[in-house]
Amino acid sequence: MLKNLFFGISFLLAATSLQAQVYGTRNGVIHFVSKTPLENIEATNSQVNAVMDFNEKKIAFSLLMKGFLFERDLQQQHFNENYAESDKFPKSNFNGSIIGDVDVKKDGTYNVKVKGMLTIHGVSQLIETPATIQVKGNKVIGKCTFNVKPEDYKISIPSVVRDKIAKEVQIQVQIDANFIK
Repeated sequence: MLKNLFFGISFLLAATSLQAQVYGTRNGVIHFVSKTPLENIEATNSQVNAVMDFNEKKIAFSLLMKGFLFERDLQQQHFNENYAESDKFPKSNFNGSIIGDVDVKKDGTYNVKVKGMLTIHGVSQLIETPATIQVKGNKVIGKCTFNVKPEDYKISIPSVVRDKIAKEVQIQVQIDANFIK
């Protein structure tokens, strides 16, 4: 009887560890670019918390808006005070699904889609974009690029600077995640 109990527990633990396919990081990177003929504005946030669960085919990330670093201090100040209103809307996040198959037990690059709700400035919008997930041992690297319109997130751009900020801002996401369970 004790032998059967031990075997049953061992089997359950092995089955659980075989099925667990969760990867995460606290150092994901989101970079955005606004290009216009008058000015290019770029910023990077490398303090993005992210989790990818390949059993459930789910992906989520969260970041503090004040974590974006700009080349010029004045751009960073204007971004946080006037556009993102980072004190009022301190976080941005994404909760979605991975569409396509990824075998985390087999190294390689997998083309998938990511679809879910992106929340910026207190407004949530559906995003669907192609993505790649590269598997390297106990690490996965997820990458995607998509565009957002500030107006879709109720971010007001004053007319005096409207020509300096792109109507669509390019967002680049890179999540280098390690196996967590």
